[in-house]
Amino acid sequence: MSRVEVMAASAPSEFEVQRGTKRPRTEEDLSTSSPINTKGLNDTEKEEVHIPQLPPLLRGHPEVHLRNGVMRASRLAATHEPDAEKAFFVADLSVVYKQHQRWVKNLPEVTPFYAIKCNPDPYVLRLLAALGAGFDCASNNEIARVLALGNVDPSRIIFANPCKALSFIRNASKMGVEMMTFDNADELHKVSRTHPNAKLVVRILADDSKSLCRFGTKFGAPLEIVPGLLAKARELNLNVVGVSFHVGSGCYDVSVFADAIRRARSAFDMGKDAGYEFTLLDIGGGFEDATFEASAAVLTEAIENYFPDCKSLKIIAEPGRFYVSKAFHLAANIIARRASGNESQGEAASVSAEDANRPVVMYYINDGVYGSFNCILFDHQIVHPYVLSKGGSFHVPSSEPVRPSSVWGPTCDSIDLVCPSTQLPESLAVGDWLAFENMGAYTVCAASQFNGFELSNVTYTSGGGQSSAEVRRVLAGAYGEAGGVSG
Repeated sequence: MSRVEVMAASAPSEFEVQRGTKRPRTEEDLSTSSPINTKGLNDTEKEEVHIPQLPPLLRGHPEVHLRNGVMRASRLAATHEPDAEKAFFVADLSVVYKQHQRWVKNLPEVTPFYAIKCNPDPYVLRLLAALGAGFDCASNNEIARVLALGNVDPSRIIFANPCKALSFIRNASKMGVEMMTFDNADELHKVSRTHPNAKLVVRILADDSKSLCRFGTKFGAPLEIVPGLLAKARELNLNVVGVSFHVGSGCYDVSVFADAIRRARSAFDMGKDAGYEFTLLDIGGGFEDATFEASAAVLTEAIENYFPDCKSLKIIAEPGRFYVSKAFHLAANIIARRASGNESQGEAASVSAEDANRPVVMYYINDGVYGSFNCILFDHQIVHPYVLSKGGSFHVPSSEPVRPSSVWGPTCDSIDLVCPSTQLPESLAVGDWLAFENMGAYTVCAASQFNGFELSNVTYTSGGGQSSAEVRRVLAGAYGEAGGVSG
C-alpha cells in the first residue's frame, strides 16, 4: 500500500548552477558561458524589448530563462511568498521566426494563414503579422484579436469556420472580413442574408484518417454534394472564389496531401461547370515539424500535376502547431511526492517482468491536464519530462539512479494524469523542478482555472545569435518606437 510522504520543500536561496548532462538542444547553444553562474543568468533580463501591455522580450536561450525562473521562485519562497513556486512557460520567438523561414523556403508559393486557435499568444501574433502571414480565424473574438494588432488588413483573414453563428457572419461583414468557408446549403442562406458580398470558399471532405485530430466527422462537403452546393450559391447570387480542405491536425502520413489536392482539382472542375472561375486554393493545416519537408515536396508535386496553371492561382494554408509547438517550454514544480512502501523503505522488492516498469513513485506538479497539459486530453499529445533542477542544482549526473515514475497534476480529479510512466531520478524531492519541451500547441489556449489553480505565466525571449537579432528587427520595423520596441 502506498503512502503520502510529508517532506520539507527544497527551496534554497542560492543555487549551484552548473552545466549538466548534455541534452539535445536547438540549433544555437546556450548563450552564456560554461559554467553558468547566477550573474550571467540575470544579466539577460537587462536586455529587454517592451511593447505596451505585454511582458518584456528578453534575450538568451530558453534554458537560461527556465533556470532564471527557478532561481526567482527560490528567492520568493525564501520570503514565504504565496504561490512562489508557480509553474511558468518560456517562449522562444526565434523558433517561430525560423519555422517561418522553413515555410518560405519549402512552400514559397503558399501563403501561411496562421491558425490562431492553436496558440493566440500576443507576441506570436505580432511576429507573424510582421512577417506577412495571414490568419485563420473561427470566431468574432479571434477576428477582433487579429485586427487589434493594427497592421493586419481584413483581407489577410480567412473566417475558416464552415458553420458560423448568424451574428458572427454579420460582424465579419462589419469588420471587412470577406473570405470565409462553407460546406452546407444552410450556411449559404445565412451568408446571403447577412454578408452577400462575401468571398466564399467551399470546404471539401478530405481523407483525415492519418491524423491525430480528425475533422471530417464534423466538417467538409463530400465531392458528390459539391455541385448542388455550387448551384445553390449561384442561385443566391453568391461569389464562390475557391476550394479548401483539411487533412486533420497532426497528420503523420504525407501522402494524404496528394489525395486532397486531387479532390480539390475535381471541385475546381465542378466550379467551372457551375459558372465559377475559382482563384483560391486553401490547403488547410496538419503540418508536422518532423515531416514538414516531405509534406511540402508532396504538395508541390501534386499542385504542379493537378494545377499546371497555378501561377494565376492564390494558394494559402492554415498551419498552427508547425509554428509554435517547439517554441514553448514549461517548468513545473514538484509539490508533492507519493511513494510505494518498498521505495520509501529502500527495500529490494521481487517483481515480475510485467511489473518492472510499473511506477513506484508518483510526483505531483503544479500544472496539469486542466491547465497547460490539456493537450493530452484534447490533442492526443504525449509529454516527456526532464529534470530541470534537483536539490538546489541544475546539474543532474547521468549516473543518477532512476525509478519508474508517474507525474500528476495538482487538482483533486484523478483524471489529472500528466505522464503515466517515465523514468526519473529516485532522489527527486518536493521543491525540485521538471521541465517539458514542445509545449506551444493547444496548451495555453485551452487551459482553465479548475479547482482555483491559476494559469501559468509566460516569459519571452528572442533567443540567441542571428535569429534573435532578426526577431527584434522585425518587431521594431512593424511596431517601431511607438510600440516601445528597440533592438
